[in-house]
Formats: sequence, structure tokens, C-alpha cells
Amino acid sequence: MSSVASQLGESYSDHPLRKAFLRWQCRVRQMSMREQDGRPDDAIMPAVVLPGEAEPMGHIITVMSKSPGYSVTSELVHMSAKTNDPAQRRDAAIRFLSAGYYQNAVEFSDILTATFPPGSEGAAKIHDAGECRLIFDAYVQSFDLTCKVWRLAPHNLLHKATVAHNTLFNPNMPPDTAVLGFEPNWKDSSSDPAYG
Repeated sequence: MSSVASQLGESYSDHPLRKAFLRWQCRVRQMSMREQDGRPDDAIMPAVVLPGEAEPMGHIITVMSKSPGYSVTSELVHMSAKTNDPAQRRDAAIRFLSAGYYQNAVEFSDILTATFPPGSEGAAKIHDAGECRLIFDAYVQSFDLTCKVWRLAPHNLLHKATVAHNTLFNPNMPPDTAVLGFEPNWKDSSSDPAYG
């Protein structure tokens, strides 16, 4: 992995579309936690379109993590370690994530992540393509993001944050779960209604 942004967990773009997307994501993810018990919907599960393809290969569940300076990964790990009861873990996660976690969009990385089962052919296909489009379409808003795709190593900050987050909702996640990072190119991305 050679992108400084992917290593540090954030880009430094001040593109208006980036700001609009992060604000929207914070709002819809907080709604998901407060109104749907954390169940993901189309605002969190974009369609994945590979280069040269007209149709999506499917949908993925994305995670949006805090930038390193605002990281709460250790708190998420601590929540998982406090109990072996999956229901108690999930309840604690929903309480934590529905409170103030998504209040300030500037605290978040614009690099989205997703987990895949070990040996996933879908993950390999997305990674091998090197880039893809993530199409979010929900609540009369859509974002079409052109993204560079990274396979994140276990020591990567976003890998750690993603595993800590997802373990709260899936305690049986295999230790060799694959984590891909999606780094948007904001100049090549768009939204409807348009921003900027």
C-alpha cells in the first residue's frame, strides 16, 4: 500500500463533496443506530460497480471510522472484552454509537472500509480491479464515489477500527477476515442533488 492517506486513515481533501458526504453519512448512520437498532440500510450499503461493468456486482456493508486523532478503537475493543454475551455487546455498541459518536463529521476519515470472509472471491475481484464505484442511494440522496481499493493489513489503523467495530455486532468474525479500504477520488465523484 503506497497511499499516505490509506496508511494514516484519512485524506486531506477539502472538496465540498467530501464534506457533504461525511455529513450525510454521519446523519444516516446515527439514524440507523437510533431508529433501526444498528441494522444497515441502503445509506450504508452501497452498490459496488467494477470498471467496465454496467451493473453492480452486489452491495457491501461499509464502516466509517474516526480519523486517527479522534480514534475510539480502544473503547470499542474494551466494550467487546467486557462481556461474552452477544446481546449485551450489541446493546452497549448501539448505546455508544447512537449517542454522540456521529455528531461531528470532521472527526471521520473519508476512507470507507468493509469486511469480507476469509478467501472471499468477491473481495479478491474488487481488490484486483484496483478501483470501483460505490453508489449510495437513500433518503432522496445519492452519491456515486469513484474509489481506489486497498487491502488493509492488520496493523493498519482503519483495519483495527473496522474489526473492533464489527466484532461488537458479529462476535464470531474469523480472525483472518479480509478488510478492504475504499479511498474516494472526490474530483471524479458526484452526487444527486449536486453539491459544490
